[in-house]
Amino acid sequence: MLETTIAGSLPKPAWLAKPGMLWAPWELTGEELAAAKRDATLLALKEQEDAGIDIVTDGEQSRQHFVHGFLEQIEGVDFGRRVAMGIRNNRYQALVPTVTGRLRRKASVHASEASIARAHTKRRLKFTLPGPMTIVDTIADAFYGDKVALAMAFAELLNDEARELAAIGVDVIQFDEPAFNVYAEAVTEWGIAALHRAAEGLAYKTAVHICYGYGIKANIDWKASLGPEWRQYEAIFPALAGSRIDQVSVECAGAKVPLELLGLLAGKDVLLGAIDVASDHIETPEEVAATIEQALSFVPAERLFPCTNCGMAPMSRPVAIGKLGALAPAPPSPAPGLPQSASRTERFR
Repeated sequence: MLETTIAGSLPKPAWLAKPGMLWAPWELTGEELAAAKRDATLLALKEQEDAGIDIVTDGEQSRQHFVHGFLEQIEGVDFGRRVAMGIRNNRYQALVPTVTGRLRRKASVHASEASIARAHTKRRLKFTLPGPMTIVDTIADAFYGDKVALAMAFAELLNDEARELAAIGVDVIQFDEPAFNVYAEAVTEWGIAALHRAAEGLAYKTAVHICYGYGIKANIDWKASLGPEWRQYEAIFPALAGSRIDQVSVECAGAKVPLELLGLLAGKDVLLGAIDVASDHIETPEEVAATIEQALSFVPAERLFPCTNCGMAPMSRPVAIGKLGALAPAPPSPAPGLPQSASRTERFR
């Protein structure tokens, strides 16, 4: 049976943060905010379990943003010195903090939310961290003066964090690297080396997530400019196939990515984006199954994990929950010759 997972984030409840946006401001402060983050994490776990997701996440309920949620606890990063900066090759502007000194973790960044998630689910737990290249592309630098040196400094901190998460009982660590899909030449020059440093010495599953971005207007407009075929993966998949990372999470549903490119990831687990996060259309199980069936022409079933294209943080909660249900619905009546317990994805093996 194919096991399902999600890319990482889920929408936050309206009582925790303003819905429908990235970098959403918190609705509470102090101890009330801490309690609300905990409650939202438990809710995210329950929603995934109810949908039948096999490898769950904390839904990133304690983070305003997948990158800045990590940076908030890093000494040498000044959030009081925010500047407007074009990110993802100037695809859109973001207000980002500035590196003003040598980087150091003040303490464990995500141990609290990982511990809460681990204590409240018996399913395998994946935890997401921003990748070094994507961090560098989402922060201003007034200290290191060298992009590669800055990425390696962040990679060292990420490795320390990941080792602590493993000790808590996290089963999969995923490094989110949407910047890999923008700076292909840099991926082979230093991006994978930085990723290796972040994952160094980890004895559990490691993954890298590479997509075409959240379902926000800037990303949707960019995708519309990419032509009839999106072949960005073609430049980086061979290098990833030769890397020490175990799993590669990719965007496929609703995209113009030729699925034969998945064959370039031989030897890796593929977390197959079978849910489009740039659309409010809730996929039918049959639509999800069709994406899976196409991918099985290029990826062995034992290495295929149906997943979402990207995080769902900016989406409405009802739509996101509906999409979770499409990704891992209750098993229908089996096809002739299959046992009653067989799921729809099992029929493609």
